Amino acid sequence: MCLIITIISAAAFTLAFLLNKKNDKENKSVFLTMLMFWAASLMWSMDGVASVLQGEGFFDLSLEDTILGAIIAVSGLLVFFAHSLWLKRKRVN
Repeated sequence: MCLIITIISAAAFTLAFLLNKKNDKENKSVFLTMLMFWAASLMWSMDGVASVLQGEGFFDLSLEDTILGAIIAVSGLLVFFAHSLWLKRKRVN
């Protein structure tokens, strides 16, 4: 489930990045977060491949995996907000 949540988050930030190309300063945070979510998606995909090679299913739909996906999504949002605030503070000074 963390793979599904991470891909949805990556797609949302990709859409935000593509729709907001005019605002370059704010787009840096969106781009950074987008790359982080796509990298995490790639990592979870490789984890799924390893699970299949061990005879398990590709997707883990357990409650623990869902909680892990939620933690990853919240962590990515925190990085986005922290980077946005850092850029705003840097522009003020």
